[in-house]
Amino acid sequence: MVSSPHEAMHRIFEEYPALFSSVAEVLGVPFGTPISMTALPTDLTETRPLERRLDTLLRFETEEEGEFLLAVEAQGKRDPDKPASWAYYLSYLYNKYGQPPILLVICQDRATADWASQPVHVGTPQWTSFTLRPLVAGPHNMPVITQETEARKDPVLATLAAITHADNPDVGAILKAVSSTLATLPEKLSIPLSELVTQGLGKRPVREQWRNLMAVDTSFYKSWIVEEIRDESREEGREEGREQGRSQGLAQALLLVLEGRGIALSEQERERITACEDSERLNQWMLRASTAESADEVFAEAGEQ
Repeated sequence: MVSSPHEAMHRIFEEYPALFSSVAEVLGVPFGTPISMTALPTDLTETRPLERRLDTLLRFETEEEGEFLLAVEAQGKRDPDKPASWAYYLSYLYNKYGQPPILLVICQDRATADWASQPVHVGTPQWTSFTLRPLVAGPHNMPVITQETEARKDPVLATLAAITHADNPDVGAILKAVSSTLATLPEKLSIPLSELVTQGLGKRPVREQWRNLMAVDTSFYKSWIVEEIRDESREEGREEGREQGRSQGLAQALLLVLEGRGIALSEQERERITACEDSERLNQWMLRASTAESADEVFAEAGEQ
């Protein structure tokens, strides 16, 4: 199953292809400024019943290098079968489009990034037919952006950096810088970027911190994330209301049982029952009330003198 972080790490390039120029510069492999970009089909399935799909595939045109293909793969963990798939992807793309392909792998942990960075030599000890050399972006080389002024220089790069540093000890400051930056951007940019961050954080505990940052000022976050927060808040309120209704009903039933059994209650004891919001405790009192001879027995047997 494809995870949310997986989607975010490659989909951001589909939404903002120019991000590749920023990432390439960070990685020390600058490419020319794109003058056009085309999204290509990611299905690399042949006529044989063997399905092969890239995460994201783009075609760039630059004045300096001409046209080239960019295959973006999000990698969450080591996979011994992946290098062979990557080699196939690049060979297939070169054969199909006749243009040089580049493989960019996005990772969220250093171990996976180190593994993905290793060149893969295809051939025999006597002769290497070709070498697979992915470009890899991850927590080891993406910038740690904790200042809003820095994030504003390139909000899309800052978004990807936040995703790749999801496990960084300073992720709180990173997310704060991104959140503050997105609050200054037009909705057509701030909303999709905020959603990508949410996806990229996956189920990590820090996801709640990100949602709280957005909840501070939801005036510009009119997206499904904010609606999700509001829905959860409404559901929590409904659940609290249901629990309160249950406890009130049990309290009234307990009073009727005690009255029916002729057990007198002081004002303090009556208030203790009506003020109780713990349904489990009220149920315990109800059970004791069926056999108790006095109010003291109802409370005392529950260990509540």
